Amino acid sequence: VQLQASGGGLVQAGGSLRLSCAASRSIFRRSAMAWYRQAPGKQRELVATISSGGRTNYADSVKGRFTISRDNAENTVYLQMNSLKPEDTSVYYCNAKGSYSIEAEYEYWGQGTEVTVSS
Repeated sequence: VQLQASGGGLVQAGGSLRLSCAASRSIFRRSAMAWYRQAPGKQRELVATISSGGRTNYADSVKGRFTISRDNAENTVYLQMNSLKPEDTSVYYCNAKGSYSIEAEYEYWGQGTEVTVSS
C-alpha cells in the first residue's frame, strides 16, 4: 500500500497551492482520507477529512480557505489551499483509514510534502 503526496512548495501569503495524494487502488475507495500537518516543534494536527462517501470536515483554522476532495477514478485525494497564511507553513501528510473486515482495520500515512508560506 502506498500514499504518494505531492504539490507542496513556496508561496506568498494570500496565494494558493493544491496538494495531491495518490493512493493504492486496493484501499482508496474503502478509505476515509485525511490531510494532517505538522509545523516545526508542534504536534501533528488534523486539517481536513473526507469520508468514502464524500462527507467532509475541516479544522476551524482552515474553514473557508481549504477544500478537500477525492477522485475515486484516479485514486487521488486533493487539498486545495487558498488565501494561505504564514501560519499554514507545515509539512502536510495524507492519511488513509479504513477496514478490510470487522477485525482488520488499517491506517496508512504518506511521506509528507512541505508547504512554506512567506509573509
